[in-house]
Amino acid sequence: MNLFDDIKLHYKMGGFEQKLIYWNVCVFLLSVALFYKFKVGFFDYPDWLYLSSYWNIALYKPWTLLTYSFLHSDIWHLFFNMMVLNFAGRLFLTFFTQKQLLGVYLLSAIFAALTFVAVYYAMGMQGEMIGASGAVMAILIAAATYAPTMQLRFLLIGSVKLWHVAGVLLLLDLLYILADNTGGHIAHLSGAFFGFVYVKLLQNGTDLTKGVTSILNFFANLFSRNKKAPLKTVHRNYDRKPEKTASKIVTKDKTQQQIDEILDKISQSGYDSLTKEEKEFLFKAGK
Repeated sequence: MNLFDDIKLHYKMGGFEQKLIYWNVCVFLLSVALFYKFKVGFFDYPDWLYLSSYWNIALYKPWTLLTYSFLHSDIWHLFFNMMVLNFAGRLFLTFFTQKQLLGVYLLSAIFAALTFVAVYYAMGMQGEMIGASGAVMAILIAAATYAPTMQLRFLLIGSVKLWHVAGVLLLLDLLYILADNTGGHIAHLSGAFFGFVYVKLLQNGTDLTKGVTSILNFFANLFSRNKKAPLKTVHRNYDRKPEKTASKIVTKDKTQQQIDEILDKISQSGYDSLTKEEKEFLFKAGK
């Protein structure tokens, strides 16, 4: 199995925290080809992709309330956001579902965008915003709100509680909100607020991501293809012994059993824990 097949299998078997990382990376690579100005060394994104602080522009181009969250200013901006997304996403999925993670990411990105536009309008400021950090912060704070005393172990630091990590990040955003990257800090804080409110409402029986889940299910059913088996002529040979059929059933059971064991291994230790032989077997079985 080559590298491309390995990536396809990793994407297929991974959760939404992995898929979101792939989506962000793919958008970044596409942006390099389309919008990066190599002579001056920065991205020149069109106004129909990034988020503008002018409310009339956001109203005229409502999709920018979401598209901005898949754009990044440089490789380091992307790298740090995806590192935190991978970390926060794994914590989030300890307590919540895959579709809830995707729903929180999308809804918090929109909420952070609306907050950015409202605050900039109230303060008489103007600017643009890109980046996934608001949505990433929402996922992290949601996990911290649900399990604040969860123990985390960091190299050179030791064990700390999840709310300690969240608290330090929020404090830094509050301290530097007027110093530099005001729009980014507003996105962080509003995303964090959304993550907190989401968990509190969920604990009271209200799941804000249900609407997103319903839309996703609708499009999944719309684009899914129901493959029907073609008509075949069946010929029964009564001279053949029935042991052959039994043998096929046993083989199928063993194959399914091996697939189940590999999937259990992925859920416990992650895709990267698979051996090369297991990856190849799973890839062939997926075909």
